[in-house]
Amino acid sequence: MTFDNLLGKDSQFATVIRAARLIAKTDVTVLILGESGTGKELLAQAIHQHSGKQGSFIAVNCAALPETLAELELFGHRKGAFTGAIEHQQGRIQAAKNGTLFLDEIGELSLNVQAKLLRFLENGECQMLGSTKMEIVNTRILVATNRNLETEIQQQKFRTDLYYRLNIVPLELPSLQQRESDIEMLVHEFTNQLAKNYNLSPPIYSKATIKGWFIKCCSLYWYVRKHCRSFNFNHSKITNLYGYIYSAII
Repeated sequence: MTFDNLLGKDSQFATVIRAARLIAKTDVTVLILGESGTGKELLAQAIHQHSGKQGSFIAVNCAALPETLAELELFGHRKGAFTGAIEHQQGRIQAAKNGTLFLDEIGELSLNVQAKLLRFLENGECQMLGSTKMEIVNTRILVATNRNLETEIQQQKFRTDLYYRLNIVPLELPSLQQRESDIEMLVHEFTNQLAKNYNLSPPIYSKATIKGWFIKCCSLYWYVRKHCRSFNFNHSKITNLYGYIYSAII
């Protein structure tokens, strides 16, 4: 089953993709769960692409935002709102108007910013720092985390009300370890992509034993790319490119 850049035949993976297709054209908030590297942002991008929305897809890594800047990044600020605010700055929520804002690692946001995000989710109101006015913004929110948010709630690091507001449609992507049947297909796909990039004919597939070998999907691609780039390509060797990659990375 494919969904834009997501590919797999594993039953658990296929169930997630079917659900994502069903809710893509709605405005429902989606909580994407899964280990790091399972393709959470790719799934968010695919949902946006199939949503029919005319606005942009904007992704924000909440883990990369210092606590003091998270509110400014998401909600923006008016000129003069604080020392150094020499001009009006639009927030990411406003920048994604009529589109989708993807908040990765949502569990990293402070409780204060969580409260403002909850208000936006409940009534669409967005208030810039330094402004007395509320602006109604039509932006769909998709979020992701690799944390257990219920545990975060128990530790008083995440708001209960926000969790239930986000957890309307939870989609949990399985790890590659849970998708053993997909590994061979993914290596096949990645190798063909890279052979095309090197202007080579697709190699003859040589089946290899991969039982017990599990890494993250994103790591799988970069392993394949690394060894394709380091390989001294020529047409006499390309016929066993699959076998070369398998032997190099297993």
